[in-house]
Formats: sequence, structure tokens, C-alpha cells
Amino acid sequence: MATTVSSATADRPATLLLWRLLALLYDLFPALALWMLVGTVFTVAYTLSGHAERENIPAFSALQWLLWLCCWIVTGLYATLSWRRGGQTLGMRPWRLQVTTADGRPPTRRQLWLRYSVGTISLLLGGLGLWWALIDRQRLSWHDRASGTRMRRLPKR
Repeated sequence: MATTVSSATADRPATLLLWRLLALLYDLFPALALWMLVGTVFTVAYTLSGHAERENIPAFSALQWLLWLCCWIVTGLYATLSWRRGGQTLGMRPWRLQVTTADGRPPTRRQLWLRYSVGTISLLLGGLGLWWALIDRQRLSWHDRASGTRMRRLPKR
């Protein structure tokens, strides 16, 4: 009976959901630092453009949407460049997670940006694309499927 359970488990890969969530939490800190840097550049430029010293960028203005877009792009550069150079972001390293293609090769830039874009949509929908891995036959999230990439856990050294 024990062999039946272990062989069924071997056929179905782990979701890595907990490890993915922990990596996202770790990666929040470098992302926050990048957002603060981008926000500082926008705030200084806004102040130097003649607006009062204590006036903020107006909510829902075109400038604020541009700020959000720049934050998204900078975070995407952090993620995709990290994935391209070794398959790991800073948050993925302690948990030994790595992004590869289905056959184990490094993903292309297009695949990585597609992964990042679909991952963003998934997070905006409350992480639905990540939770999807719990019911997916191959334990893949939306961004894994869309980009043709996989998240794998490296063995201990």
C-alpha cells in the first residue's frame, strides 16, 4: 500500500506553492526599494517642474499612472534579468527555486516577459493563477503554462 501512495506522488510533481509565496515575500523587499527609487525620481521631477513643495502627484492623474507603469517595468526588469542570469531572483535563492523551460533550458526574454505579465495579472486577481497550481494536473500556474516555463526546486548542495 505504501508503494502505491509513493508512486502516485512521484507521478504528480509538487506545486511548490508555499515556496513560491515565500519567494514572493522575499522579493517584495527589493521591489519596494526599486519603487521608492522610481517614486523619488518622479517626486523630484514633479517638484522641480514648478509645483508647490508639499503638493503630491494628483491621484488618478496621467502622471500617477505613468509612475505605476514605470514601477511595473522596473520590477519586470529586476525579475526577468534575474531569471535570465541563473533562473533565480533574490527571493528564490534561499528556497532553491529556479525558472527554466519545460526541457530544463534557460527561458528566452519573450518567455520571461510573458511569465511576468501573466504573473502580474494573476496577482491582481488575488493570486488565482498561483492557486490554480493546486488543481492543475501538471501542478503548473497560469504564468508557467502561458510562458512555457517551469518552476523547479533545486536539490540541496
